[in-house]
Amino acid sequence: MATKPCPCGSGLPYAACCGPLLADRQPAPTAEALMRSRYTAYVERNIRYLLRTWHPSTRPPCIDAATIPAWCGLEILRTQRGRETDDRGMVEFVATALIDDKLCRLRESSRFVREEGFWLYVTGETVAAGDRAAINPDKVGRNDPCPCGSGRKFKKCCGR
Repeated sequence: MATKPCPCGSGLPYAACCGPLLADRQPAPTAEALMRSRYTAYVERNIRYLLRTWHPSTRPPCIDAATIPAWCGLEILRTQRGRETDDRGMVEFVATALIDDKLCRLRESSRFVREEGFWLYVTGETVAAGDRAAINPDKVGRNDPCPCGSGRKFKKCCGR
């Protein structure tokens, strides 16, 4: 997995992107880096990391890994603050998942805070995209390009 592209879509290898964060070798330097690493944790169903990076004021007592959909793509739309010198930040993104053979897109604006040098997820609000709902199901054909951005056909990638 170290030389494979990171699931977060940064274009970097996993070992140079989210890998060190999920392995607790380094903290996320920015709110966007934490957002990307949390997405990767959802892909890997790494419940421990998700709970550890969730602010205690909004953290659920547990997460059932069986309820996590098959995430297959992340696109960061914009960030507001959340740099290494900030204490607050916002990341708006679109995450794509495969649910019951349908492609679903979640558009969310997530808020983060940095406490004692560590970025934490606080909360997120779904964002409507024009007249479309925030979560949009689309049928993906087996021979369509995979929405994760791998460049492969869906049937040879996330559709396996």
